[in-house]
Amino acid sequence: MDWYLKVLRQYVDFKGRARRQEYWMFILFNIIFSIVAAILDMLLGTGLDDVGVIRTLYSLVVFLPGFAVAVRRLHDVGKSGWMCLVGLIPLVGAIWLIVLMATDGEPGENKWGPNPKEVA
Repeated sequence: MDWYLKVLRQYVDFKGRARRQEYWMFILFNIIFSIVAAILDMLLGTGLDDVGVIRTLYSLVVFLPGFAVAVRRLHDVGKSGWMCLVGLIPLVGAIWLIVLMATDGEPGENKWGPNPKEVA
């Protein structure tokens, strides 16, 4: 939960690097909270057709923090944040991004800052 809150506190910080653990723990809690929001939409009847109001609000709240942590994660593997655009390529782009996000970060310092594993 600490990793999730850390990402939310750094919601517009596109500089620096993010560890794999930070990124994937954010993704895990994001999935859990999205499921809870969808269940709440069903229980409270706040869904409009296939779009749930609570789920949509939650998605809007975590969009920028999620994008920022993805950019910092790409920085950790030595890639520019612009590599997020690779995800726009159907199928291949998503697989490539998953591989990049799962790759261990560059050892030592790179042009985006010190290795977060060594700092922590």
